[in-house]
Amino acid sequence: MRMSNFSYLVKRGVGSVFRNTMMSVASFFVLLVSLLLIGLSVLVAMDINVVMTNIEEKNEIDVYVYGNVEQSVLNHIYDALDSNPNKLSVVFYSKDEAWADKQNEMPEMKELFEYLPENPMPHTYRVTVKDISKISDTADEFRSIEGVEKVTAPYDFASALVNIRSTLSVIAGAILVVMIVTSIIIIYNAIRSSVFARAKEINIMKVVGATNSFVKIPFFIEGMFIGVAAGAASWFITKITYEAIVQLFREDITIWSIFGLANMVQFDQVTWYFLAANCILGALLGAIGTIISTGKYVRV
Repeated sequence: MRMSNFSYLVKRGVGSVFRNTMMSVASFFVLLVSLLLIGLSVLVAMDINVVMTNIEEKNEIDVYVYGNVEQSVLNHIYDALDSNPNKLSVVFYSKDEAWADKQNEMPEMKELFEYLPENPMPHTYRVTVKDISKISDTADEFRSIEGVEKVTAPYDFASALVNIRSTLSVIAGAILVVMIVTSIIIIYNAIRSSVFARAKEINIMKVVGATNSFVKIPFFIEGMFIGVAAGAASWFITKITYEAIVQLFREDITIWSIFGLANMVQFDQVTWYFLAANCILGALLGAIGTIISTGKYVRV
């Protein structure tokens, strides 16, 4: 196809957006709502992931070292814990700190504590892990470190979190797929109405010798143009809506921080990715709906 012909078809496709205002507006709003739902669903999924990550980071493995041990042993244990690939952070809690805290917690037992021959509390390392699905293996590795006497970890809670994350991921993926498929079907029906309204025009073009590509390209360009416009509008509305929701959470940060929502995804962090994704997805949905819709009408 010559460049002049292609340029003509592009102009014709863009022009048809304004010539068929009612159908274009209908297609625009169908795409807009579809992209809004998809965009907000993605943001909610991202925030759920943040919540799960914040909860996971509060999971700690406690590594105990009883008795009076030399500093070199404590240093050796710390180095071994710190070098573990699943380690996020290591905090040392000395037996003296533990004993002082225990006495402060139970002031009524102060006289009894004074009769104890020595500090019974252990040195403790509190290790936060990166991947809680590996918490059992990581705890076993800590037990094998020379000088470590006891290791405790929240195995049941970690297992429950892994199951919850997996379930939420499957649900989020299924919802996203369903919404995309539903959007394509709705868009297909909306664009098909537009194509049907111009069926006579298409038939005349086919009778005078127009190729399938010559007939389809203007509709294809029209669908992409509307899709990009809907994507940009969806991005703007999503930005306003999401930032308003984030502001509501910020007004009472104490309560929401308990649920890990203090660090919600900020729209500014993903704004350009969302704009590009919305426009590209809008163009693809519009183009796919157009290709499917025009199929039966170009066969004369």
